[in-house]
Amino acid sequence: MDHFEIAVVGAGLAGSLAALALTDSGRSVVLIAPVPARPDGRTTALMDRSLDLVRQLGLWDAIEPLAAPLSTMRIIDGTSRLLRAPTVTFHAAEVGLDAFGYNIPNAPFLSLLENEAETRPSLTRLVASLAQIEFDANRATLTLNDGRAVTADLVVGADGRKSRVRGAAGINVRNWSYPQSAVVLNFAHQVPHQNISTEFHTPDGPVTQVPLPGPRSSLVWVQKPDAAAATLALSSEELSLAVEQCMQSILGKVTIEGTAQSFPLSGMAAKAFGRDRAILIGEAAHAFPPIGAQGLNLSLRDIMAATSLLSDLPTIPDDFGARYDRKRRADILTRTVSVDLLNRSLLSDFLPVQMLRAAGLQALASVPLLRNLMMHEGLNPGSALQTLHSSLREKIGWQRA
Repeated sequence: MDHFEIAVVGAGLAGSLAALALTDSGRSVVLIAPVPARPDGRTTALMDRSLDLVRQLGLWDAIEPLAAPLSTMRIIDGTSRLLRAPTVTFHAAEVGLDAFGYNIPNAPFLSLLENEAETRPSLTRLVASLAQIEFDANRATLTLNDGRAVTADLVVGADGRKSRVRGAAGINVRNWSYPQSAVVLNFAHQVPHQNISTEFHTPDGPVTQVPLPGPRSSLVWVQKPDAAAATLALSSEELSLAVEQCMQSILGKVTIEGTAQSFPLSGMAAKAFGRDRAILIGEAAHAFPPIGAQGLNLSLRDIMAATSLLSDLPTIPDDFGARYDRKRRADILTRTVSVDLLNRSLLSDFLPVQMLRAAGLQALASVPLLRNLMMHEGLNPGSALQTLHSSLREKIGWQRA
């Protein structure tokens, strides 16, 4: 029975990136997952700090031709409510960056990660499903559906919302649902996007356009489930016109590429993010609606936290899961609650909720310092107070001078 320091279960974007990062940190790693059931037509917007990890792994030169920069991000109130919020625009140049991040198609990104895994001698890839996992004080024993078995000092659960690792570790979850589905597609358009990502806030949820290379963009269109089903049933020409109309024709004529996909929206948070010799990353730990490009970026912070904790440990202790849980809890819960509240505020017909949402967006639109703080916090969680402190010191110093 082969033994590894770390077993990563799940080979999606989060699991594959975790396996590469942990391998490059000097650990022996096994990556366990079956072949994906279907190609992933979605895209992922990786923000500035997440891109640091991608660069550290030596992936950026291969990814850059596939990606489009996000130099400007704006929020447009697409409702017809009495209290409509003003358009809020965030420019990367305001925080000293050329781009907040880059939008990358998932399918070629995953293919690149698969190829990269083959170049790491200390990374073993097992194409199989996890059948059983047992933990004891010293190690975990993982049995695969083809009869093979391996042992590991630490198991990283990157195996999605129905995580077998999470179940075996005895970690419960809190689930909640939304009356929404997300239609995901790519499209070409007549008017250049100028590296601007636009999020329309509608009564049914956000409609988010994110640039791709050339005159192309990806779209996540959140709708009620019946409306999403009707959207998928449209012909290519009808769907192209529907996308153009929902985006208020800001990109001119639209032509849909490929086939649209739909995903029901729900939320989930594990009640612990690690226990004993198991830790959870990605959607094994947290899941929420696609608002503000938070999903995979939160998962990459999971990975960075795990590698940081391991860097000072010659061997992996039996309480590593608890250490990881303490390190990740505040960030994960803060992001989960924030996205949940924003999504529910879009769905609410309660006038005070609409007033609060409109007032918040008005403040962002009209107060540069607040907007700057929000941009820093979005890029680097926990940095807002530090940025505020620095700004106040600068102002005080200028006034004294």
